[in-house]
Amino acid sequence: MSGEQGAASDDAAGRAGRVPGAAAGGPLEAGAAGAGGAAGRREMVACLGLTALGCLLVLLAAGRDWVRVTSGGVTVPTGGELSPVLTPLALAALAGVVAVLATKGAGRRVVGALVALCGAGAGLGVWSALGADGVAAWLRERNVLRGASEIPWEAVPLWPVVAGAGAALVLAGGVLTVLRGTRWSGMSSRYERAASTSAAGGREAAGRDDRDLWDALDRGDDPTDSR
Repeated sequence: MSGEQGAASDDAAGRAGRVPGAAAGGPLEAGAAGAGGAAGRREMVACLGLTALGCLLVLLAAGRDWVRVTSGGVTVPTGGELSPVLTPLALAALAGVVAVLATKGAGRRVVGALVALCGAGAGLGVWSALGADGVAAWLRERNVLRGASEIPWEAVPLWPVVAGAGAALVLAGGVLTVLRGTRWSGMSSRYERAASTSAAGGREAAGRDDRDLWDALDRGDDPTDSR
């Protein structure tokens, strides 16, 4: 009888010495994971926001005139006409921003690499758009009524700079996604967190029931007695 009382006392002491939240999956571990997840979400939002901004800058600049001529009645090219790759690459990168949210792991890295390639391609498109031979040929083709005479022109610096800045943002966003994207949560993370929270709550409730049962046994009560 004394042996049984000693074993019950040891069990009670062991239960009393347990630190709440110290077990795996406890509140302390869950809090640390939640803080890391919040930081990852902020980083993801900032990265994708800047990438989307870069796409919009490229699209905006592609629709503006990049050339100015001194004579009247001359059709001048937009950035998208001088470099037809700008608009498709910006739209592809914008779709990649959405795809980052829907993927994770290796798939997210692949998407990030594609976005980075879009940014690099847009940058090369901006660089090649204002080549003197290309602009002169475009002006001759679109203004044939002026004959074979050369049309004097000059570049409008604002919009190529805007497009270049947008391409740089897209490139940087893609590279950052490749390097850090696996640490970011995806669209389904909130459902996963809700499920894990429910499971943790169930485990905690079961633990409380077990503790109540052992406490009743320690007091000498019969837990099966419904009175």
